[in-house]
Amino acid sequence: MLSLSMLLQEAQPGMSGAMLIVVVIMLAVGLAVIAGCWKMLEKAGQPGWSILIPFYNAYVLLKVAGRPGWWLLLYLVPLVNIVIAALVAIDIAKAFGQSAVFGFVLNFLLGGIGYLILGFGDYRYQQPKALAARA
Repeated sequence: MLSLSMLLQEAQPGMSGAMLIVVVIMLAVGLAVIAGCWKMLEKAGQPGWSILIPFYNAYVLLKVAGRPGWWLLLYLVPLVNIVIAALVAIDIAKAFGQSAVFGFVLNFLLGGIGYLILGFGDYRYQQPKALAARA
């Protein structure tokens, strides 16, 4: 009769191969999203490389969304940061002429696939109303 330890020993080689495939797919999706964000930021007149720098990338995304820079502090508050991230994702979608549903589903829920679409798609950046009112 097979014991649990024997089953686990037999399953490990197959599991490591499957895990390697998952890691490669995750890296590919991550790099695609970074490339999409890079292009999206360039369309918005911001430096694309800023997506690679932690905290600064959030600040730049706030600028693109038309939100004040002090909102960066709200990202540090647990649970509030989730709401702020969703609002910023929606505002970025609106700044590119898309709906709130696009921003919430594709930018927020699906981990940035919408940024890939905005970056490589035929979308143009339109200054958010909040930024236009301040100018």
